[in-house]
Amino acid sequence: MEHKKSEHDDDFLAGKTVWVIVLAAVLILFNQVQLFQLNSALGTKSSTSSGQLALLSSSDLSGVDVSQIKSTPQAVAATIDLSGAKDAQGVIDAMIPRGTPEYGKELGISYDDPVTALNFLAYKLYPAIKQDVKTNSPEVWQRYLNLATMPVGISCEYCCGVGPISIDSKGDLTCGCSHAPAIHAITLYLMKNTDMTDAEVLREVLRWKSLWFPKNMVEVGLKIAGGDASVLNDVPSMVGGC
Repeated sequence: MEHKKSEHDDDFLAGKTVWVIVLAAVLILFNQVQLFQLNSALGTKSSTSSGQLALLSSSDLSGVDVSQIKSTPQAVAATIDLSGAKDAQGVIDAMIPRGTPEYGKELGISYDDPVTALNFLAYKLYPAIKQDVKTNSPEVWQRYLNLATMPVGISCEYCCGVGPISIDSKGDLTCGCSHAPAIHAITLYLMKNTDMTDAEVLREVLRWKSLWFPKNMVEVGLKIAGGDASVLNDVPSMVGGC
């Protein structure tokens, strides 16, 4: 039997259409709010005593003034591009390097084997590169002191509690763990043997620091990008012996 369309059917369909439209509007509004919050997190500027430090949204570090950096989180925000990090995996992809850097071929180290790199940098390279730079390259040594004695995160702070600085004013280590000489070895080597700027050296140091302290460093990145740090509960706190 053919069903005849009633006034009740028309009212039902009209009401259903209205609810669909309302639901679509709510979803659109929700997406706009989420996008606004994400853009705000990535575009927020961190106050410093001497001005404003913008969060990085590209890989170009030419505009980064390291003298304005007052902490490891600020160093991460200033030198590592987290603008494309939408979740924990995005932050990991941005902060944890893979493969072998160009200078790593000469040194025989790779991002993919951070423990071997740690031992080489700490016990073989550091004593030699420190003595060499201090004796033969006084201008590089002074440049190193200028950067590494600022609270920019060239340190082993997550295993030893020394904070973002782990040398004294003379360039001597204030911590005896293996991460301390390793992180300073890579700083000295890059300053002496590459044309990297201070900001580029700092970014490379933070990459290695992220390999050795993945949980702490990625947590920093997640907070900057506005993500959920609780997903890092199963990530190792430290790689390599302390």
